[in-house]
Amino acid sequence: MEHEVCISREVKNLGHPNAARLIKKAVKMALEAEEIGSPCLISVLLTDGEGIRRVNREFRGVDRETDVLSFPLNELEPGRFDPALCERDLDTGQLLLGDMLLNLPRCESQGQELGHGFERELMYLTVHSVLHLLGYDHVDEGPMKRQMRQREKAIMKED
Repeated sequence: MEHEVCISREVKNLGHPNAARLIKKAVKMALEAEEIGSPCLISVLLTDGEGIRRVNREFRGVDRETDVLSFPLNELEPGRFDPALCERDLDTGQLLLGDMLLNLPRCESQGQELGHGFERELMYLTVHSVLHLLGYDHVDEGPMKRQMRQREKAIMKED
């Protein structure tokens, strides 16, 4: 059994016909790089600025738009994945890692601003979110943020 990525769209006219394929590819890259051998399930909601702002406000108490939100289902230690600590789907046995929301319009504008385009930005934000689901965080400018950035770069094959 392989990893499963369930993708849904909150807003119908978001465009980006390759988004689902790119997200699945980035999830696979991140899980392989983190050596996650057990089949996992991740839910992804594609939304816009208004949708992600609403969820950010409701669940995090932050009333602003962002590019990506991650909601890990398990409390994991970065770089030390332990499947025994994960919830499992009772029907399939897949490890339930959590949910992510991606703001596609913001992803597109950031990709343009940063000069690397929508596809790379979407894949980067997906990798970033998967790392959050695996316990990585960047709450401050300390060692945890450096660790997470280092993993992102390695997975995206940057210097």
